[in-house]
Amino acid sequence: MSLIDIKSLDTDELASLLSEIGEPSYRAKQVFVWLQSGVESFDEMTNIPKNLRKKLSEISYIAVALTEKKFESRLDETVKYVFRLYDGEFIETVLMRYKHGYSVCISTQVGCNMGCKFCASGLYGKTRDLSASEMLAQITAVQRDIGIRISNVVMMGMGEPLENFDNSVKFLRLVSHSDGLNIGLRHISLSTCGYVAGIDKLARYNMPITLSVSLHAPFDVIRDEIMPINKKWNISALLDACRRYQKVTTRRISFEYALISGVNDSKACAEELAKITKGIMCHINLIPANPVVENSFSKPDNKTINYFKDLLISFGLTATVRRTLGADIDASCGQLRKKIREGSKGAIIQ
Repeated sequence: MSLIDIKSLDTDELASLLSEIGEPSYRAKQVFVWLQSGVESFDEMTNIPKNLRKKLSEISYIAVALTEKKFESRLDETVKYVFRLYDGEFIETVLMRYKHGYSVCISTQVGCNMGCKFCASGLYGKTRDLSASEMLAQITAVQRDIGIRISNVVMMGMGEPLENFDNSVKFLRLVSHSDGLNIGLRHISLSTCGYVAGIDKLARYNMPITLSVSLHAPFDVIRDEIMPINKKWNISALLDACRRYQKVTTRRISFEYALISGVNDSKACAEELAKITKGIMCHINLIPANPVVENSFSKPDNKTINYFKDLLISFGLTATVRRTLGADIDASCGQLRKKIREGSKGAIIQ
């Protein structure tokens, strides 16, 4: 019999499980609180009877994220973790400090199938999806390590959350549960590279999260080259989905735009970006491209970045340049996992 992923269960599901093994359902809330607090073994649940802890350990497991490597930036308070999962796979998680509190960027898949040319996450493709519990484990592991409370979550690490739809939605419900981490949905951003089917499906849930869409180019000819998903759902299809999503949720959409020197940083690109997003309540988040060894992309100089931003503002858009965090610790998605994976030569690093 396969073990139950108990950290992915909500209180109702836990109550049903307890009833099935002859235990009182009122214990469900107690177990749930312990799981969401980040315990890594049933022995830590000190107000749960030993016989129940033994039963649970025999039929279920607690998903954990074990710290394989930890890097602390000398430039700011950014901390990057490479976590090892139960099967020896690695994922990356980043803790960032802002004026409003601590934010954590979590992964939703081991690797990524989307193949965006400017991102290191997909260099090996996707190995598997993460469970809701493995997404939660990243947050609780960081909180336990640093001794702080996470107030904001961005689902912008490795992977495409909307390709791992059911687990991502389950995570959102668990992480915002009042008896758990209790992180409000308005403090959570979900990033997609343009997975239109997932955007339409997510709209039906009408969650007050922030949808961040990785646009990165206003012309199909450019986006086709740097984002393979554009060949399935082009810019027009993507923006139509954004309009449908916004009509249901009334939430402002954030368009992520990685500025790549000589690729998408021209005046014509700024003009077209303003044109195609007209009528969508949005924010343009300009991101100086991160260097990836496997491609020749580089970020524009500061003059070009600011000129592009000022152009967008002059066209009536809200646009800002994202502050670079953790530049000295390879804080961008996939970079450290790649190094560790190559160093391990297929073996689990102990």
